[in-house]
Amino acid sequence: MGQLANKVAIVTGADQGIGRAIAFHLAREGAAIAVDYAHHEERAREAVRDIEQSGSRAFAIQADVGNPDDVARLFTETRQRYGRLDILVNNAGIEQQANFWEMKLETYQHILGVSLTGAWLCSQHAAKQMIDQGAGGRIINISSVHEDLPMPTNAAYCVAKGGLRMLMRTIAVELAPYKITVNNIAPGAIDTPLDKPVKEDPKKLEQLLAEIPLRRMGQPEEIGQLALYLASPAAAYVTGSTFAIDGGMLRHSGSL
Repeated sequence: MGQLANKVAIVTGADQGIGRAIAFHLAREGAAIAVDYAHHEERAREAVRDIEQSGSRAFAIQADVGNPDDVARLFTETRQRYGRLDILVNNAGIEQQANFWEMKLETYQHILGVSLTGAWLCSQHAAKQMIDQGAGGRIINISSVHEDLPMPTNAAYCVAKGGLRMLMRTIAVELAPYKITVNNIAPGAIDTPLDKPVKEDPKKLEQLLAEIPLRRMGQPEEIGQLALYLASPAAAYVTGSTFAIDGGMLRHSGSL
């Protein structure tokens, strides 16, 4: 039996990339997974098949985390199917780059709605259920190095991740009496489909690698392994922290 046997996890945005890798790592250690997705049903069902082949349980559910009704349904259906909730991974997020003075308000609101308000809503539902269960729990947010590191033309995304940092720090203190830990994972450049344009442009790729002391992009599986640690019994005394996984990018930039 794995170290997460009999645990139940919701992973938002779990149909691809980092979210999918996290879902698989948690499942491999025995957790049953609610694979949340926003748009791509077939990718989510493929993730479920991969998890089931590993010997664990999973189901796919469409829910826009920026929509309160969708979030309520996500948690209700997970509870109806598995009876409890032990781990929430707030992975869903979006970005859209534009000059600060040209970004439309609706774009800004949409980015914050998914990347920050979505994490707020999901964490609220998770906290209520975990408190009612009385057995503690884990809330893990997938943030970014840009919760600290400025990124011109990406102000809305940086605002969302900076807000996620303070949300994590605040509720970590508030939820600690209930044995609910809250932490952020802050990836740097990770090799996902979103970074395909950078990888295909040698000049852009070299500029990126020049900012990373380890001279490579991270892999989604590496994020999955860190999330597994934070969800595991080994991290029972870990709360209120951001864990950068960036190949040294933050240190190289002089941030923090």
